[in-house]
Amino acid sequence: MSVVTEHLVKKRVPFGLVSHDESMTAAEESRAVGVLPDHVLKTLVVHTASGLALVVLPGSRRANLKLVREALGDKHARLATEEELVRDCPGCEIGAVPPLGSLFDAPVLVDPEVMALESVVFAAGSHKQSVRAGPEDVFRGERVEIVPLVQ
Repeated sequence: MSVVTEHLVKKRVPFGLVSHDESMTAAEESRAVGVLPDHVLKTLVVHTASGLALVVLPGSRRANLKLVREALGDKHARLATEEELVRDCPGCEIGAVPPLGSLFDAPVLVDPEVMALESVVFAAGSHKQSVRAGPEDVFRGERVEIVPLVQ
């Protein structure tokens, strides 16, 4: 079991685990898992003055950093570097961070489009495994703010 799946089991989140060929982007993950790109969650790790935050949006969309900074109340918030990802997201490959803020003691900003979906898929900390679950289940018990984040 990975750090991510252990965390989901501990939180009692109903989920399915999907193994697939390596996927480095949300578009590749959607093809590998067989879902529409909108149903793949893209998780961005952002560094702020108060620490780490996760930004979650549909895989087919791009984050608007102005909206992200406004939602975080930090005009200097920025995307994490690869070195910071290795340090701050242990057990996860770069580019495969799940949208689970409680795993990293971080708040989570979620675009409303995500919450409108019946089920979502996201990286399980690896480029070869994904989790499939309902967004309500995934974010239950997380420090989540639902706020527009996409352009």
